[in-house]
Amino acid sequence: MSIIEPNSVILFQGDSITDCGRDYRQPNSLGTGYPLIIASLYPALYPNHNLKFINRGISGNRTKDLLARWEEDCLKLQPDVISILIGINDVWRRYDQNDPTSLEQFTDNYRRLLSMTRENTSAKLIIMEPFVLHVPEDRTTWREDLDPKRTAVKELAEEFQAIFIPLDSIFHDATKSQPAAYWCPDGVHPAPSGHGLIAKVWLETIKAL
Repeated sequence: MSIIEPNSVILFQGDSITDCGRDYRQPNSLGTGYPLIIASLYPALYPNHNLKFINRGISGNRTKDLLARWEEDCLKLQPDVISILIGINDVWRRYDQNDPTSLEQFTDNYRRLLSMTRENTSAKLIIMEPFVLHVPEDRTTWREDLDPKRTAVKELAEEFQAIFIPLDSIFHDATKSQPAAYWCPDGVHPAPSGHGLIAKVWLETIKAL
């Protein structure tokens, strides 16, 4: 049985992994990634729950961008469940634009997001760990920046009593059965199989609690 109550509003927040081509002109557009898969499978599993799914992921976003739009794209929506996947662009911009986000700033941004949410909603929080796979090979250098941020995300999930989904280890475990490019061709953006994996573990996690 899912922990999500019937008639709940589920909000997906994040960057391009969550966005996945959604139509910004259409407020009900879910894109073509894991939010769509979850919104398709959940009603099949729990047909009497009558949930509403909203996707407000925006490609390229970092934690600071979520913070800037949190009032409009989260708090005003008053969701019952908020699922957040953010952080890889806070890492990536260090390497492709020489525009790093320090661990301290990242943690402060994320904590402010969660504090605002706790103060202004009664939503359950689902926090997904940012991840990277080692394809192409230069992604291996990102670990020095990503790993401390992954630790911070896990600690924030504990601090705010959020449900935590360790996507980085889940994706790395998945490379034991298929190579990294099968899941994420550029190490960051999931293939359909990668989006399916995220949706699978998301649904399994909420069902298990």
